[in-house]
Amino acid sequence: MDEYLGIPYAAPPVGALRWRPPQPAAHWTGIRPATSFGPHCPQPATPFGRASTSENCLFLNVYRPVRGTGLPVMVWIHGGGFVAGESNDYDPRGLVSHGVIVVTLNYRLGALGFLADSALASHPGGPAGDYGLMDQQAALRWVQANIGAFGGEPANVTLFGESAGGQSTLLQLTSPGARGLFAKAIVESGGYALEPISLAAAEAQGKAFAAKVGCASQSAACLRRVPVTRILADEDQSGASADIDGSVLTQPLDTALAAGQFSHVPVIDGSNHDEWRLFVALAKFEGHPVTQANYVATIESTLHVSAKIAADIVLQYPLSSYPSPPLAMSAVGTDAIFSCPTLLLDQDMARYTPVYAYEFNDEHAPSPYPNPGFPYAATHASELQYLFTLPAGAHGTLSAAQRRLSAAMQAEWTSFAKTGVPSAPGAARWPRFTGSDQVMLSLVPPEPKLETGFGNEHHCGFWALGGD
Repeated sequence: MDEYLGIPYAAPPVGALRWRPPQPAAHWTGIRPATSFGPHCPQPATPFGRASTSENCLFLNVYRPVRGTGLPVMVWIHGGGFVAGESNDYDPRGLVSHGVIVVTLNYRLGALGFLADSALASHPGGPAGDYGLMDQQAALRWVQANIGAFGGEPANVTLFGESAGGQSTLLQLTSPGARGLFAKAIVESGGYALEPISLAAAEAQGKAFAAKVGCASQSAACLRRVPVTRILADEDQSGASADIDGSVLTQPLDTALAAGQFSHVPVIDGSNHDEWRLFVALAKFEGHPVTQANYVATIESTLHVSAKIAADIVLQYPLSSYPSPPLAMSAVGTDAIFSCPTLLLDQDMARYTPVYAYEFNDEHAPSPYPNPGFPYAATHASELQYLFTLPAGAHGTLSAAQRRLSAAMQAEWTSFAKTGVPSAPGAARWPRFTGSDQVMLSLVPPEPKLETGFGNEHHCGFWALGGD
């Protein structure tokens, strides 16, 4: 595998370019070293990203087989709740060994990537925010213009990502600015936010943030002078959100997909069987364990529902049906936030374009996190170690059966990038998802197999009838 690291795809978004759409990177002459990663975007240290204060962070990395031309291209968008993560945590050598080029990229995060403030609008009354999504589109335009020089085929680009990266992939499917920039999409655990907030709500948050950092006048010049350390200290570390800014995003995700107003490219879409266990564990480590006494209140705060609706949810997920309150809450969060929204997206997209649905089901997937007193199982992000070589300490050791699953997943992902149809030697044929039979591929060791009954297992009939 050849690596080309730290390539600038846009100008540094600093000074007057902070909170502006990405601008072209400066040209250079001669040979530029591409042997080390560029800085990643500003963020505090978390379990999901390393600390950085460098706003000069719009870099990408290209990994390619040593030989080959006209190769399929896979562009990876990292996760991290839009507030954390970096491109250099994902070594794609397993994917590249199948004859594809993989590009990983950084994009602006947190307030620097998603602050919407009327003072920052491109014109009076115009849209603001979604700079991180604009960065992703700039990287995709860079790929279109340059990947041929690396042996890649710009007409055969697959956009893929996990968590916030999966959500980004869905949003790029609906964004007018991303039309024609990719030919296929893979969404891993991205269906958790079907309705980005409105521009008005985002700008109200932006106004409050401006006051918090000492720019109550909402002056663009004042905001652009705020030290990056102050921005990181005052932004919401629980996650950032895209907004319906009217330009990058013109309508809610669920509305666009249901109406067929998205790029009709083949899609792989899926979630993990126990997504929410990670977040229940993180809450415990932060001093907020789920208990029998606070179970109802935790449902209220997690899902932003009334006490009456929380009580209805408890009837569907009684504590008596689970080994412990944390596992009961994990089931609620998994079903309401990930599994059933993902099923809804599958049903909507499958009316217009080929969709291949999966559930990652390895209940013994290695976890790098401390023991919370219950098994993580197939929790959020646990599938990543089966696709990428992750940094030391970010995963465990795969068993022989898990390595077979990893090889099958890499074959499925890359065959899809090549042809639009996923397949792997020895695995069950992965059928297209339809609204009638709802057959999915269960990613379980040692070999993926077909799965039915996903909606029943995750109580999706209940959530569709108003449990949300």
